[in-house]
Amino acid sequence: MANSLIEHKRINTTVAKAKALKLFVEPLITKSKDDTTHNRRIVFSYLKNKTAVTELFREVAAKVGDRPGGYTRIIKTGTRLGDNAEMCMIELVDFNELYTNAKKEATKSKRRRRGGSSKAKAEATPAAEVVEETKSVEETAEAAPAEEAPAKEEAPKAEAKDAPAEDSSNEEEKKGE
Repeated sequence: MANSLIEHKRINTTVAKAKALKLFVEPLITKSKDDTTHNRRIVFSYLKNKTAVTELFREVAAKVGDRPGGYTRIIKTGTRLGDNAEMCMIELVDFNELYTNAKKEATKSKRRRRGGSSKAKAEATPAAEVVEETKSVEETAEAAPAEEAPAKEEAPKAEAKDAPAEDSSNEEEKKGE
């Protein structure tokens, strides 16, 4: 079973066999992190399969090199119809593409901004105008502290001016379709 797990990265078996396999395989994976002749011979004495040993030391050890432990995952899948034995899937953690890709996509979706990127907006407005606007806002705040509300109202008006321009482009796209 250890040979099959190393070669296929995932196998279906009963829960009891999976727990026993986990205790057998994890020390071998730990030994495979340090690629020496001595460790290869120790692992070969357990596995007795040359292809499994080479795959363990080349592919598996490269992926789990920085992981301190916990190289396998047991996922229960229900019971077997014939004898009602609890079934599970045991797999090597770093080789499951479903979990690793889902995490990468989730982080990308959180960072997206609506309405375009900030770089495009920065290029559209010259830096001198931005500096002048900040100075005028600071001067009005120093001159009249009670009049902070009108200064805040100026920013939404500027956004409102930008919004119709986007709407007109959307209308042109609808006409083109």
